[in-house]
Amino acid sequence: MSTSRAEKLRGSNNLLVRFTRFLGPWGLFFRGFLKHPVMVGSVIPSSPTLIRTMLKPVDWQNVKLFIEYGPGVGTFCRPVLERMRPDAMLIAIDTNDEFVDYLNADIADSRFLAVHGSAADVRKIIADHGFAHADYILSGLPFSTLPGGVGPTIARETQAALRPGGAFLVYQYSPKVHKFIAPHFRDIDHDFEFWNIPPCQLYWAWKDQEVAEIAA
Repeated sequence: MSTSRAEKLRGSNNLLVRFTRFLGPWGLFFRGFLKHPVMVGSVIPSSPTLIRTMLKPVDWQNVKLFIEYGPGVGTFCRPVLERMRPDAMLIAIDTNDEFVDYLNADIADSRFLAVHGSAADVRKIIADHGFAHADYILSGLPFSTLPGGVGPTIARETQAALRPGGAFLVYQYSPKVHKFIAPHFRDIDHDFEFWNIPPCQLYWAWKDQEVAEIAA
């Protein structure tokens, strides 16, 4: 009797699961990319050089809440926690429940929490955890490939969620992200990191000290 298509699919999925378990976190990251390529953006986690450059402008002594969109397997989470104050909090938001479960099980730090949700709901997530705003928000989400309307919504909600003087830290493989963040941030610093696969665009979008929102 011939093997059904469903049986073939189950066999392929089981093989993929075994392969990703064998590879550890990198395997989970690769599996997440295969399942949600428009949300993960890259099959390879960020390099240590990119991480150092991206986090360098952060004023760690004045960080009470740090948010990360799309943390994956925690490539940025651990360096952020190493730099944070003992009383600060890192909330990582991801739409992939496998990443969320992995991070909550793997990172044993009372200052850390991974949340299953959308970056578009960042203000609600912040409020649900007892904060009025975030000091910094980091994102590696691929804005140019997100579903229609999602990118602009995330950019707008991020600006509203930040405290005055806070910053939206964005690393992207396409410069197109600038058109998403520019309507909401007047002060945007830019750099380019060659020591990453692939080379990466870096942006630091600073919220005005004034409380009033820009182009809300």
